[in-house]
This record gives sequence, structure tokens and C-alpha cells, in this order.
Amino acid sequence: MTGLEWLEALSYLVTIIGLPLAIGVYVYDRRRDQQTDEEEIFLRLSDEYADFMRLVIDNADLNLLSPAAKGELSEEQLERKHALFAILVSLFERAYVLVYEDDMSRQQARLWQSWEDYMHEWCRREDFRAALPALLQGEDPGFVSTIQRIAEAAAIKP
Repeated sequence: MTGLEWLEALSYLVTIIGLPLAIGVYVYDRRRDQQTDEEEIFLRLSDEYADFMRLVIDNADLNLLSPAAKGELSEEQLERKHALFAILVSLFERAYVLVYEDDMSRQQARLWQSWEDYMHEWCRREDFRAALPALLQGEDPGFVSTIQRIAEAAAIKP
């Protein structure tokens, strides 16, 4: 075989083996990058939820860590509670927009499930459910229907 024939044979080898291998590596890297991006979004949202919980602790007089509202609150306390609920709804909507999809992968569904659990937990509170209609005005329609469905289920199950 001449040098030209060797080069031609090597080019066929690259075309037959190298090109599909390169495409496979590219697809694998894209999927891995997408999973990493999803996990990064989830971690940032989790950090924001942790920050919200610090606000709840800083405002312990509002009894937001109790399963139900306790006692009468002053007007200033009611205002702070409403502001905290507004922050929480905003965080839930951001999680919905960034994480939820109609056709989720197993990983995405796992990440979304933890946010849905948080929503269920807060929707068990009667005062949170009562505040929702005002807080949901102008929000993403998909998010509104999702949290309303969760709130309705929470109202039925004490």
C-alpha cells in the first residue's frame, strides 16, 4: 500500500469510528452539563429557602414554625407575616418556573418533589391558604393552578 492509500484507509477509519464516537462524547457532555445546571439551580433555590427560614426564625413572634396560627397578632405582626408569605410565594413560583416541566426526567422529578413537599407543608396552614388569593395575582398561570391544587388538597386533609 502506498502512503496515499494508507491516508485514505485512515480517513475511512476516522469516519466509521471517530465521528460516531465524537458525536457520542458530545451528547454525553451536553447531558452532563444540563444535569449540572439543574443541580446548580436547585442548590441556589435551596439556599434561598434556607434564607427564608432564617427570616422565619428571626420573626419567631409570628409563630410560622407552628402548624397553625396561634393567638392574635398586632397589625405590625400581620404585615410582617404577609410580607414573609409574599417572599415564600415568590420563591415557590421561581422554583416552579425553573424546575417544573410537564415531561420531567427522573432527576427533574426528584428535584421538583422536594419543592412540592415544601408547598404542601405551607399550604397546611390555614393562614397561608387564606393569604394565597391576594398573593397569586399576576403570577404564572401554571404555578397558580399547581399551588391552588395543593392548597385545596391540604384544606381537605387536616
